[in-house]
Amino acid sequence: MSTEGKPLRADARRNRDAVLAKAREVFDDGTFFELRFDDFARLAGVGTGTLYRHFPTREALAEAVYREEVATLCDRARQLRATLPAGDALASFLRGMVAYIDTYRGLARTLATLMATGAGTLAEGSRELEQAVSDLVAAAVAEGSIRDDVSAGAVLVALHGIGAAHDRPDWRAEADGVITLVLDGLRRSL
Repeated sequence: MSTEGKPLRADARRNRDAVLAKAREVFDDGTFFELRFDDFARLAGVGTGTLYRHFPTREALAEAVYREEVATLCDRARQLRATLPAGDALASFLRGMVAYIDTYRGLARTLATLMATGAGTLAEGSRELEQAVSDLVAAAVAEGSIRDDVSAGAVLVALHGIGAAHDRPDWRAEADGVITLVLDGLRRSL
């Protein structure tokens, strides 16, 4: 039985966090699907019972990592909206997404693979991230810094395309170039 939603004792929280941290590392090095599920307990330095108590399945562990990553990205979007002019916040978020995908290529690749399975939590996380981008776009439209005829969905499709091409040899420069094109295309004509 999962302990999600219940307050955890400090030691239980540490154990859960240790498993999540190790899973994130394994995601990032691309071996998430190669390990036996029980190996996560050993790698995190916890017992197998602890692993199963917090994450009864590999999918539950993957979903927990995904939820944390989405929460971090959504928090970043809110922080940018609160501290920068709306157009700058959107630009910073999009450039930050490219940096995120570049830094965490294995994690991004593993999450993309998991998203293809259509897991409910992953779909929920996608909606949360889409809402965060929608909020950034809406604020930039209201500010008048970008056009009002381009949807947040179009911006997300561009991000998905960037992420899908991550194996290209000069991916980072090309991805940065696509973000520049997107931002230039979003600007209002004078």
